[in-house]
Amino acid sequence: MSPGELVRALRRRWYVLVLAAVLAAAGAVQVLHPTQTYLSTAIVVVKPPVTDNQPNQLANLQPPLAAVSYAAVQQLGSPAGAAELRAAGVRGTYRLIPRNSGTSVTPRYLIPSLQVQAEQSDPAAADTAVRKIIEIYTKHLTDMQTQQAIPEQARMSVTLLVQPTAVAQTGTKSRGLAGVALLAAVAGVAAALWSDQLLTRRSRRRRTDADAGAGPGAPAEEPEPAPLVGAAR
Repeated sequence: MSPGELVRALRRRWYVLVLAAVLAAAGAVQVLHPTQTYLSTAIVVVKPPVTDNQPNQLANLQPPLAAVSYAAVQQLGSPAGAAELRAAGVRGTYRLIPRNSGTSVTPRYLIPSLQVQAEQSDPAAADTAVRKIIEIYTKHLTDMQTQQAIPEQARMSVTLLVQPTAVAQTGTKSRGLAGVALLAAVAGVAAALWSDQLLTRRSRRRRTDADAGAGPGAPAEEPEPAPLVGAAR
């Protein structure tokens, strides 16, 4: 399709472009006045039991602890874990993110700390959701150790390093508006071209059928009989 044909097709289907512009305006209103949400974040760490040779638990954070913590995260990420969280009242968006040390000395996910996040429309509800997630996460770790018959004094424990703190989510409105405009332009042009091709094919098919009905194969009309004229005598 040449540029001239493209322009003519868009002129013929101008109403499709108008509809796309109206939808884009509705999307722009939502971008300019979004629903306020709050993201609550907390950090927990899995600590080994206190021993005589290692009284400082934070100095004995070994990779196996991170593996056990990640196993609990996988349990909560399963359909059964999601159903358990919903039954506990956790709604909306939430994430459990194993944290890295941020150094090249410690490989990925070897530090047994976990970042828990929940997004809600109310800051108190977001903090409550995070606390419930941590509670269920701790229960899963306890259940795993109970199944292995680990004595109480030799069990791992979960410590809250950073209390849940809700922060208002703020986005970049200019990027949102640019995305809405780009999406509307692409979708509007595509819809206009598609509708033009569809309607043009239908119009050509109707003309072809009409021409075929008036062609040589069509039944000829019978001529009307000529009137009889009598001779006067």
